[in-house]
Amino acid sequence: MNFNIRGENIEVTPAIREYVEKKIAKLERYFTESPDATVHVNLKTYQDKTSKVEVTIPMPNLVLRAEEVHDDMYAAIDLITDKLERQIRKHKTKVNRKFREKGNLPEMFVTLDESERTPIEDDHDLELVRQKSFDLKPMDSEEAILQMNMLGHNFYVFTNADTSLTNVVYKRKDGRYGLIEAQ
Repeated sequence: MNFNIRGENIEVTPAIREYVEKKIAKLERYFTESPDATVHVNLKTYQDKTSKVEVTIPMPNLVLRAEEVHDDMYAAIDLITDKLERQIRKHKTKVNRKFREKGNLPEMFVTLDESERTPIEDDHDLELVRQKSFDLKPMDSEEAILQMNMLGHNFYVFTNADTSLTNVVYKRKDGRYGLIEAQ
């Protein structure tokens, strides 16, 4: 793994860099081969002395992403590592189940002992409990945001009137809005 560590309102010291690399590199034990991925780490400090750590690891079939806000940056890095580990375990379980049904197992993940399994890997986590179908009305993103707010949802799927592609608007944690465009 290659590391791209940036700091906003903080200098990335060698000690911080070493701690991040040591913690994130532990995730490699879940893969059969060391992933050829660039780990993007963004460290921020705010005026109220809290720290925010964001980690994104884009890989060919999977994007691992987590963020954590904490008073202690080192604690935030530890929590991020735990979140990413849970994501990998959950994805591994999902992939293994899918390939067991088809009869061929992927070679992307290392097999875990039963003692390493966590409750997160239960079948209940991935259970589909509801399915909806609806027609996507062509509209612009502003109208989609209005529709989303009227429904009281935090995302809304629509057909972009300009591009005729499926788009999603969503409400961000900061109260603003985001747009996801299909390619």
